[in-house]
Amino acid sequence: MSDSKNPNQKQINIELDEKMAEGIYSNLAIINHSVSEFVVDFISMMPGAPKAKVKSRIILTPQHAKKFLKALNDNVQRFEKANGTIKDYEQPSIPINFGPTGEA
Repeated sequence: MSDSKNPNQKQINIELDEKMAEGIYSNLAIINHSVSEFVVDFISMMPGAPKAKVKSRIILTPQHAKKFLKALNDNVQRFEKANGTIKDYEQPSIPINFGPTGEA
């Protein structure tokens, strides 16, 4: 994909294999951070199940976390413009036992 605004911008080839293209379902994310990184754990929690499982952990630099926040916000705004406001359903507070805490 080239950017017509900046013809000198390099193109990045991104590979997406079949298994990764299937994606992983997540209905909960827990975010922790230290001075040097943001850690986002994507979790699948099923109703009535006593245990939830971390399905994926993504570690970002603070700069990339901020870029991700902006990109996600831009995409939500475009989605809502095309499809209407996303309803924010209140979820009951669930105490989460997430094992020992650490610091990087």
